[in-house]
Amino acid sequence: MRHQILLALLPVFGTEAIRIIHANDDGWAELYTRSFHDALVAAGHDTVLSAPAENKSGTASSDAEPSPRTTACQYNSCPANTNQPIGRNESSPRLNWVNSFPLTSMRYGIDTIAPPFWNGEAPELAVSGPNVGSNLYVQVHFSGTVGAAVFAAKERKVPAIAFSGLSSGTLAWNTTPVPTRSLVYAQVASKLVDAVINSGKPYLPEDVFLNVNLPKVEGKCTDPSNFKFVLSRINVGLFSAKDVYHCGTDRLPLEASVALSGEGCFVSVSVGDANDKTTAPKEKQAAVLSKLSGLFTCMP
Repeated sequence: MRHQILLALLPVFGTEAIRIIHANDDGWAELYTRSFHDALVAAGHDTVLSAPAENKSGTASSDAEPSPRTTACQYNSCPANTNQPIGRNESSPRLNWVNSFPLTSMRYGIDTIAPPFWNGEAPELAVSGPNVGSNLYVQVHFSGTVGAAVFAAKERKVPAIAFSGLSSGTLAWNTTPVPTRSLVYAQVASKLVDAVINSGKPYLPEDVFLNVNLPKVEGKCTDPSNFKFVLSRINVGLFSAKDVYHCGTDRLPLEASVALSGEGCFVSVSVGDANDKTTAPKEKQAAVLSKLSGLFTCMP
């Protein structure tokens, strides 16, 4: 059954397999993250997960050296009294926990945990999430999911994407059967990863990240093929400089308006500035639009 799920998640053939570092803020044993990890591995990517030992949602860009863990990890996914600051799944060593914040987990993943798997090489792409719940507009500044992606983009110059799914409700890694929402989010997120990779290097402009919010999995949005990607902006643009010209206007839709539209299965894709977590300038937006032009659609 597990192999059938993985095969269902396989993206279109032809995408180059790359090195991906993966973090989140809901904890290393959260099912949304594990489903996405499985999809990336099934696509052939050499993916290493480095995420908090427990749910650390809302911790933004907090960073602290991990401390020895004395209690069991989230969902009893690691035993109590390990007395170690980091650990891993011994049967699947690319699944790792860090007893600290999401940003710290990403930092340890890039600097310490992943390099031995890659002969000392750096990741080619960083992904975070999918978060359980949205990260829209003002939420972006408090999100550990976003904080991890921003660290990768700003401090390690690794192209980064933060994913969030509006269908909420935490799920343990070993939930069976795997709920549709977890599988759908994994497949749609993988489609965007494929598009970014297929656009060629550099995958994204320097010092930007993509903030991606996927709508609730319900109704026709239980079918991944119905999801459509919309280029958006993070914050209200009332007094901001013009955005890239797209869909007949120089003001991109607010990501909250896209993801919360309630119709069309629209996925908001905002180009964020890794320096302040707001909308990136139009030159950076234009670079992303040029690379992914075939992916985006216009809101009705």
